Amino acid sequence: MSNIAIKAENLSKAYQLGQIGTGTISRDLERWYARIRGKEDPFLRIGESNDQNIKSESNVVWSLKDINFEIEQGDAVGIIGRNGAGKSTLLKILSKVTAPTTGKISGKGRIASLLEVGTGFHPELSGRENIFLNGAILGMRKKEIQRKLDEIVDFAGIERYLDTPVKRYSSGMYVRLAFAVAAHLESEILIIDEVLAVGDAEFQKKCLGKMGEVSKGQGRTVLFVSHNMHAVAELCTKGIVLDRGQLMLSDDIGKAINYYQKNQTQYLSSEWVRSRPLTSPGFTKVVIGLEGKQPHLKLNVQFSVNSPENSAPAFLAIGIKNSLGGLVMQAYPSFDQFILMNSQENTYSCQVVLDYLIPDQYIFYALLGISESEVYDWVDNQLGFEIFEPPTPERTIPYYPQHGSIIAPAYLNK
Repeated sequence: MSNIAIKAENLSKAYQLGQIGTGTISRDLERWYARIRGKEDPFLRIGESNDQNIKSESNVVWSLKDINFEIEQGDAVGIIGRNGAGKSTLLKILSKVTAPTTGKISGKGRIASLLEVGTGFHPELSGRENIFLNGAILGMRKKEIQRKLDEIVDFAGIERYLDTPVKRYSSGMYVRLAFAVAAHLESEILIIDEVLAVGDAEFQKKCLGKMGEVSKGQGRTVLFVSHNMHAVAELCTKGIVLDRGQLMLSDDIGKAINYYQKNQTQYLSSEWVRSRPLTSPGFTKVVIGLEGKQPHLKLNVQFSVNSPENSAPAFLAIGIKNSLGGLVMQAYPSFDQFILMNSQENTYSCQVVLDYLIPDQYIFYALLGISESEVYDWVDNQLGFEIFEPPTPERTIPYYPQHGSIIAPAYLNK
């Protein structure tokens, strides 16, 4: 008999949009009475799938709906899906951060999870104290944690700041320590969300190596969420594909990635518009358009930015990824005194030269910030385009330009 580490049965999670509660005391009492009788919540039946692109007709949305799967001990499982598919909600339920609305989940072993930067950390405690706190939460004895302490500190590379309150850590230091704690303390199940995107390239490579060692060398179960299909393919042996809260496929990682690639293009658009008011500096609109013919193409980019209050001048980084999440190009348009935000929307444009792109689906992203460690806003996995024709008849091997070149940056008419 196989050794099942995690089993989900008819797992669903519904969220109430707007104000907490059903709106009236009588409805709240009706919901409570149904629950104590073991009946389904009568007001969740009107819920709808979690599609962020359509206006909701009800005040209840299903973040997950009737999810069933089994994960065996020692499996490395990649959870794949576009933004809003329900990946993080699933991990929060597995980590017991939140409870499912219906269904049940059973697991065997202690779970160490890294869902957000600093999950489980107390900002007023030092790095050392938080290591012991996290270990205690996992049920480890002080001597067990002490034995692992030097290894954790060495991996995180924060020895100098070990006795400094973590509220003074940068986001990069925070995630380095959080990952080191989660990966080194003796849990049977390791759950990692997209937080590794905070770290630099060297640390990400180090983390992937450690997760591979944990799953293959130590036989621990790893659940990994990422939009980088290269990392998922390298680390995981099995994949779960989610779409709008529903389980679309649970199979070998190769089949899961292929399914995701074939189905994600329909969600990519040439225009993105923010649907909610800005609470900090950010993009309000981004539009892309391809022009030219193979092998010489140009991508026109137009973006609008705003801020609810005056803020420091920002820089823009734009980039293109292939369908596996691998970086094709990244560029930093140079504008004079770029985006000194003053509560007025400003619109800019630039053009990227793309030579010899092979047929594939490409994802465009844009990042706005004042430094690489302090980012205001990030639009990713929303915009994209597809190349159907090869660059030249004789070119049969994949080729990606290492650097995109920016030409003719210009201000548009406000």
